[in-house]
Parts: sequence; structure tokens; C-alpha cells
Amino acid sequence: MHSDLYDITIIGGGPVGLFGAFYAGLRGMRVKIIDSLPELGGQLTALYPEKYVYDMPGFPEVLAKDLAREMIRQAMRFKPTVCLEERAETLTRTDDSWAITTHTGQVHYTRTIVICAGAGAFAPRKLNAEGVAAFEGNGVYYGVREKSLFAGKRLLIVGGGDSAVDWALNLYPIAQEVTLIHRRDEFRAHEQSVQELRRSPVKILTPYELRRVCGDGTVERAVVFHNKTQDEIELPIDAVILNLGFVATLGPIKSWGLELQGNQIVVDEYMRTNLPGVYAAGDVCTHPGKLKLIATGVGEVCTAVNHAKSVIDPTAKMFPGHSSDMELPAL
Repeated sequence: MHSDLYDITIIGGGPVGLFGAFYAGLRGMRVKIIDSLPELGGQLTALYPEKYVYDMPGFPEVLAKDLAREMIRQAMRFKPTVCLEERAETLTRTDDSWAITTHTGQVHYTRTIVICAGAGAFAPRKLNAEGVAAFEGNGVYYGVREKSLFAGKRLLIVGGGDSAVDWALNLYPIAQEVTLIHRRDEFRAHEQSVQELRRSPVKILTPYELRRVCGDGTVERAVVFHNKTQDEIELPIDAVILNLGFVATLGPIKSWGLELQGNQIVVDEYMRTNLPGVYAAGDVCTHPGKLKLIATGVGEVCTAVNHAKSVIDPTAKMFPGHSSDMELPAL
């Protein structure tokens, strides 16, 4: 048996992985988190820290970065080991445990694993329109890290999903003006958000697409076109925000011998994969009735952790009781 053997290793430091780390600590397990990003929080911190989350229990609305901060604080209560900027590459069975080797060459030994990798490694879906690549990071952005960057600016937002609509609603109060274009007449965003958008001062153009971004050193204007008539409109703008979704991949996890359905890991009602002692929770997994919400993901990871605990220690209860009845270490 390896001297540095953990009870449970959680792959992924997003909200589901963070709650899993907390809950495993609550169950008295020795916990490790492995994440390829330089900071914990997953997409909450890496992709949309300034975006509001409305569907997390207990928070009528909360900035993603603030939700991540509190979930990190909660996860650290039982002092798990955290390994950042390490991408899990290979998984090898060793007797009754597992060895995870990361791209840095580090080997992590663990009795059980919960894969909480979200959508996997993600990158924004790029737009191949004239001028976009030239101004990327300097007037053209694939996400919003700091809202203040757009204060007083004339903004063009491209997209029709929740991110595009949410950013239009978030930014119009501080921007000089906001125009949103979408290549279809119908939006994919939540109905209530779309209704709010239509009541707002945001200028909506459908079905329009971006043809080119122009400027001398900085973004000065954009040319958009009606994709049925091909009629063009030139808009004076200072910045473009592209919300076209993300291309996600499980990466090396796909080669681990897991049963997959598309880009998701198949699990049963205990969140077990087809590999012994390996579980999955959150967006990375699929099962009948699956809902991709943080709220459901944190429930799934509790199921995974409780089952892993009972496998490691058959004398342990599957459900330990409510946390309000336990003595917890101070934050």
C-alpha cells in the first residue's frame, strides 16, 4: 500500500467538485482535489466571474465569483490537499486502489475517485469573421472577466443563448449603448431573460451576423449583415463580446475505459461508473432524468461520496445524518 494514499480524489475544482470535497471531509475522508486550471472555481471563475447566478438555492442572485469564493471557503473547511495546474492524463489500477498520473508527471494514489470535470476541458467557439482575430483581447472578447472594462463603451454582443442575453442585461446599465445580434429570430435563452431583454434599452437585431470588425489600432466599428437579405449595417462600436458557446472535450479521460455516451460518462443511481471505485457527478455524467444544474450536481456528488465511503468502510452508514447534528471545525 502506498504511504500517500488518499481515500478519495476529486477530479475537477468547480462547484460540484468543491462541494464533494467538503462533503467527503464531513465523512472523515482524506481528500485530494486535482484541477488543470490555475485557480479553484471552475467555469464560475474561469469563464464568467462577473455573471449573476440565479438558480442556486439560498441565493436569489449571486455573482459567479462570489459563489465560487464561498464554495471554496466551504470546501477548505476540512483542509483537503489541492493540486492545481495538473491535468489528469492516465488512470491505472494498482491492487485495490488507483494511480492517477498528471501531465506534470506527478502520480496520485487514491482508493476512490469522483470525476467532477464539468463539460471537460473547454475553449470558446471562435468566429471566423474579418478582423476578429486581429482585435482578440483588444476590443474583441470571448467572455467578460471585468465588467468595468466596458463602462461607457458602445458594445456589440453576438449570440442568442443565456450568456449573450445575460451579458446584455448586465452591461447595458454601465455601457453607453448595447446592441445584440443573433443569427436567428428566436433566442435560446431563458424565456424570462428574453422578456426582460425586450423591455430593456438594448438594441436587438435578428437575424443578423457579424461580417467584420474595423478600426485603426482599436475597434471603431462593426459591419453586420441580415443573413436572409444580405443587407449590411455599419455600427459605431468600441468593443465586441462573442458568446457563441464552448467546445468541450473530456480529453485524456476518454481513454480511461469508462462507458461513455457522447462526451458524458454513464453512471448508475449511486453515481458509479463501470470502473470499480470510480464515480462521476455534475455535467460530466449522464443518467436517466439528468439535469445540468449546479443544484443537481451537488446532490449527485453527495451520493457519490456517501457510496465511496461505504465501499472504503463497510461499517460506515451510507447516510451519516444531517450536518446540523454534527460538530464541525471552524471556518
